[in-house]
Amino acid sequence: MKRLYLQIYAAVLGVLLLFALLMGGAFWQMDGGNRPARWLDEMTAFTDASIPPPDAEPERLARWAEAIARPFELDLAVYDDRGHRLVAVGEPVPTPPGAGGSRFLSGSGQGHRSFALALADGRWLVARGDHMRRPFPHFLGAIALLAIATGIAAHPLARRLTRRVENLKHHVEGFGESRLALRVPVEGHDEIARLALAFNATAERIERLVADKTRLLANTSHELRTPLARVRAALELLREGPRPDLIDQAERDLIELDELIGELLVSSRLDAPERVLDRESIDLLALAAEEAARLPGVEVSGTPHTTAGDPRLIRRLLRNLLENALRHGEPPVRVEVGPSPQPGLVRVVVLDHGPGIPEALRERIFEPFYRSAGSASARGGIGLGL
Repeated sequence: MKRLYLQIYAAVLGVLLLFALLMGGAFWQMDGGNRPARWLDEMTAFTDASIPPPDAEPERLARWAEAIARPFELDLAVYDDRGHRLVAVGEPVPTPPGAGGSRFLSGSGQGHRSFALALADGRWLVARGDHMRRPFPHFLGAIALLAIATGIAAHPLARRLTRRVENLKHHVEGFGESRLALRVPVEGHDEIARLALAFNATAERIERLVADKTRLLANTSHELRTPLARVRAALELLREGPRPDLIDQAERDLIELDELIGELLVSSRLDAPERVLDRESIDLLALAAEEAARLPGVEVSGTPHTTAGDPRLIRRLLRNLLENALRHGEPPVRVEVGPSPQPGLVRVVVLDHGPGIPEALRERIFEPFYRSAGSASARGGIGLGL
């Protein structure tokens, strides 16, 4: 998991580096071209307009040079057209190019420190100052500081993100080690939180499925043991002599075993995720009438409705409902087939006049082998019908 953390952190730093390079390149382009020449033109115009005339007193020229140099922290000198220095402020500066020369900026690239201005009256102004350096290095420094600050701030963010992923990984591994009660703490409302919710929902379904299968196996062994014990006892008694009643009881126990095994096979096929249903066109009213004809006291009413489905399973569904109504309810039992309030659906209702199912048991009756106390155990059934 540390590798994922480093990948996220490296991605953040890479984006910052790319941003710095792009911004630096853009600034370099904007700072290039003829910008220094335009700046010299503007400075020359300003100096021509503000400098005292050539015939002014030296003190006046000195005050002007002082007023220009001090605020901008410049080393400054003014030369006449023959290259004689008229006034100087600060440290010595380079001499002007001389007659026929041109204004200049010393150095190149980032190191522009000195400049010379050729004035309209033939004089030269030469100045030098640290503040005249192009600000590109300062800009890169600011970008570097921004990158460092963002990198420091991104460290706990990336670590918190990967810590939640690492926590999810540990819970998944624990769940794979059969600790089915493990659930991931849900933090926040982002994709990792939704992933944790999905894992918890999946874990709950798997835990419930495993519990159902465990309970089914325990109940199956119990249900199979009872008729087998009766068959074994009948065989022991038959050793003492022929008894037709014991043979009849053994046959009934074997039939019960066969029905139980059949119910278990159907239940396992229905629970299999790869099950394939046989879909055919079925007349529900006709199918309900066929099943009702097998049982006494069942009435059928409604209108013909055709639907697509597995005829074996729908027939078994109707048979289970009708047998439960006769076994646990009170006659008369009636089947009604008609349209559902929801468009495109058909509703089949099995009615009886019994006490009904208590509210607290309406979810449990669909559990395998569940039978309410004193009902199915006394009237037959193994609790797999529904």
